[in-house]
Amino acid sequence: MQSTVRFSSCRGVAFEVKPHADPFAIKTPTPEESLSNKISWLGSSKEFPSFIFRSISKSSSHFCDLDPDDEHQDTDIDNLEVVEEGNDFEKQIKQSPLPLLAASKSDQASSKPAARKKHSRLSIILLDQGLFTVYKRLFVVCLALNITGLVLAAMGQFPYARNRAALFSIVNILALTLCRSEAFLRVVFWLSVKLLGRSWVPLLLKTATTSLLQSLGGIHSGCGVSSIAWLIYALVLTLKDRENTSPEIIVVASTILSLLCLSSLAAFPLIRHLHHNVYERTHRFAGWTALAFLWAFIILSISYDSKTKSYMNDLGSRLIKRQEFWFTIAITLLIMLPWMTVRRVPVEVFNPSGHASIIKFEGGVKAGLLGRISPSPLSEWHAFGIISDGKKEHMMLAGAVGDFTNSLVMNPPSHLWVRKVHFAGLPYLVNMYDRVLLVATGSGICVFLSFLLQPCSADVRLVWVAKGIEQNFGKEIKEMVSGWPKNKVIVHDTAVFGRPNVSQLSVDTARNWETEVVIVTSNPEGSRDVVNACKDAGIPAFGPIWDS
Repeated sequence: MQSTVRFSSCRGVAFEVKPHADPFAIKTPTPEESLSNKISWLGSSKEFPSFIFRSISKSSSHFCDLDPDDEHQDTDIDNLEVVEEGNDFEKQIKQSPLPLLAASKSDQASSKPAARKKHSRLSIILLDQGLFTVYKRLFVVCLALNITGLVLAAMGQFPYARNRAALFSIVNILALTLCRSEAFLRVVFWLSVKLLGRSWVPLLLKTATTSLLQSLGGIHSGCGVSSIAWLIYALVLTLKDRENTSPEIIVVASTILSLLCLSSLAAFPLIRHLHHNVYERTHRFAGWTALAFLWAFIILSISYDSKTKSYMNDLGSRLIKRQEFWFTIAITLLIMLPWMTVRRVPVEVFNPSGHASIIKFEGGVKAGLLGRISPSPLSEWHAFGIISDGKKEHMMLAGAVGDFTNSLVMNPPSHLWVRKVHFAGLPYLVNMYDRVLLVATGSGICVFLSFLLQPCSADVRLVWVAKGIEQNFGKEIKEMVSGWPKNKVIVHDTAVFGRPNVSQLSVDTARNWETEVVIVTSNPEGSRDVVNACKDAGIPAFGPIWDS
C-alpha cells in the first residue's frame, strides 16, 4: 500500500501528494499521446514535444523538494538520463521557447557534479554549507571581541568593564534583540534598498550588504553567548564582594543566568532542528521571564546602598541616571512591539489539491515580505511567503504536513491571528539589484510570485522547477506564471519533463540573461548546490541559510 509523502516548501509552505506507482516508468506513447505531449508554455505559440529527464534522487522531506516520489532512492539528484521522443527532436528543440530545459547526454554528463558522500539533512544545514560562512564569521568576531574585553577586565586593564560587567551583559542582550526585531530589521532592509538600490553602486558593495543582512543571526548568537559570559563574570565579582551586596540581588542575577543558559541550550542547532516546538516555546518564555527578572535586578541593584545595607527611596532619580535602565527600556520596547501588532483577522481558506490550502487575507503587501500566522498566538507561530499584487489582498500557500496545516484542510478556520508588521527577508533585497534571476523549486515559488504580480525596480527573471503545477498548486497559481514571455519566466514541470540539473540550469540561465545575482529558494542541499555552482561560475548567488 502506498503511503503519502511530503511535498513541501520553504517558510512552512508544504503539502503532501500520493506517489505514482512508478514515477519514472517509460512507456511507448501512442500517436494520440505524442500529439497531446506537445505543450506550449509562457504564452508562446510554438509547440515542442515533451521529453523526460529520467532520474532518481536522495530521500528528502524538505519544504522545497522537487519530487515527492523519490523518498526511498539513494542516488544523486543529478544522475539524469535524457530520453527523446519524436524523430525530429533536435530540429524542434531549437524552436522551443524553453531552450534551457533540454540537454544532450554529453551536456548532462559534463554538468554532473563530482560524486560526494551522502550526508544527513542536518549536516547539510549546519556543516556542509561551509565552516567559514559569513554567519559563522560574525559569530566568531562578536564572541572574540567580548572575550577580549572580559580578559582585559579580569587582568585589570579595562576597569570600566570590571566595574560595570552587568552593563556589558545587558548591552549584548540589546544587540541580540535588535538582530531579531522584525520591526527594526524592516527599517534596516528598507534603508539598504533605498541607499544601495542604484545602478552606480558597485555590485561588490551590494552583495556584501546582502551577505551581512542575511547572516545577522551570527551576531544574535554571538551576543547571546557573550551576555552569559559577562553575567557569569559579574556574578563571580559579586560573590567575592558579597558583604556589599544584598542576597536578593545575587538570587535574581543567578536566576537570570539560569534562564539565559536554558534559552541558549534550547537554541542549540541540534535541538532547534529536531525539536523546533521545544526550542520556540522555551526560547520565548525563558526570554520573557529573564526580562522580568532583569527589571527586578535593575531596580534592586540601583536602589541598594552598600553603606547602609538598605534600599533607598529615591529610586526614580537614580534610575534615569543609569545606562542599565535605558538599555532595558529599549529591550522591552523591541520585544513588545511585534506583540502590539497582533490581531485576529478574517480569512478565506481554499484547498486547491485536497492536500494544500491557500489562505487569503485582506490588504495588499509589498513584494519580498513574509508573514506569520497562528491559531494560538502564545504557543505557536508559522511563517509563510506572501503572494500579493500589492492591491486589495494577499495570500499564503500552506500544506497539510503538520497539525496546524492539516487543520486548515480538515477544518478551515474563519479567523486567524496575524502580526500586522510583516518582516523582510532575503527576497526583499531583490530591489537592490538591476537584474536578478530568481530560482525556486517546489512551493518555494510563493516568496517570488509577488515580483511578477506588482511593479519591481529590478529586472526580475524567474525559473521555477516543480511537479504537477496545476494538480498540486491549483489553477490560480498556474495562471500567475503563465502567459509571460520566454525571456521572463521558465517553468519546468518535472511531471512532464523529468528532473533537471537545477544547478546547471541556473548557471546557464543566469549567463544567458546576464543577471547580476541569483537568489534561490530550495531545500538545503538544492540551495547549497545552486549557490556553489553559480559562485564557481563567477555569478553572485544567495539562498536560505541556517538561522538566516
